[in-house]
Amino acid sequence: MKEIVIRLLRADEIECRVSVINERGLSLLLFKDARVDQKILDETFTPFGWKRSHQVIDGNLYCTVEVWDAEKGQWIGKQDVGTMSYSEKEKGQASDSFKRACFNWGLGRELYTAPFIWIPAERTDILVKTKDKEKKYYTNDRFHVQTISYDGERAIDSVSIANSKNQTVYSIDLRRNGSTLREEAEIKGVKASITGEQLTDFERELKRTGVSLDTVLERYRLQSVGQMTPDIYGKAMKSLRNSKNRTAA
Repeated sequence: MKEIVIRLLRADEIECRVSVINERGLSLLLFKDARVDQKILDETFTPFGWKRSHQVIDGNLYCTVEVWDAEKGQWIGKQDVGTMSYSEKEKGQASDSFKRACFNWGLGRELYTAPFIWIPAERTDILVKTKDKEKKYYTNDRFHVQTISYDGERAIDSVSIANSKNQTVYSIDLRRNGSTLREEAEIKGVKASITGEQLTDFERELKRTGVSLDTVLERYRLQSVGQMTPDIYGKAMKSLRNSKNRTAA
C-alpha cells in the first residue's frame, strides 16, 4: 500500500470533556467521536475502500477496521478493544472499540500530544452539591476548541479553548522563534507539565485506589494538577500502582 497521509483534526471536529473537577478548577480532555472517524475514513479511502467488523474475544468486544490495498489486492486490518460504558453497554463498547481501532490507523492520534488543560475556578462556574456529607463538584459550562495548530511532527503546538459564551478560558502557544516552550523549559532545567493521556491514567488510578486528588496534591505541595511535573507524576503513579483497590499506600 503506497503511503497515505491521514489528515489532522480540525478545531470543530474536536470535543472537550471535563476530566477532573474540584473547588480550584477543572481539567479538560480532548477527544473525537465516531462520526468524525467515519468522515475521515470516507475522505481518505472512499466510502467503498474501508469496512469495520466486531468480534467478541474472551468476553470483550473488539473492532477491526480494514482498508483495501489495491497493490496487494487484499484488505489490511487493524484491531482494538472497547471499554465498558455506564449506559448503553453494548453500543458504548462498539463505538469505543471502533474509535480505538481508528487511532491505530492514525485518525486523531495527534490528540495524544495535547498539553494538560487546566481551567482555574475564576474562569468557569464551579458548583457543588452535598450528599451524605460528601461534596460533589460539577459545572454547567460547556467548552469547545477555538483554534488548534500542529508542528511538523503532527503534534499539537497551540490550542485555545472557549466556553459556551465564546469567551477564551484557556490558551497556550508552544511556538516561539523557531523553538518550542518545551525545548526552552528543558534548556532551563524545568520539566513540562503532564499530557492529557497521562492525566487519564492518573485519574483512573485515583478511582481504582480511592485516593482523593486533594490527598495527592497535599502530599506533593501542589495547588492544582496543572503544577504536576513529569517527575512528580511518576512518583505519584508509582505510589498509586503499589496501592490496593480503594486503599491508600
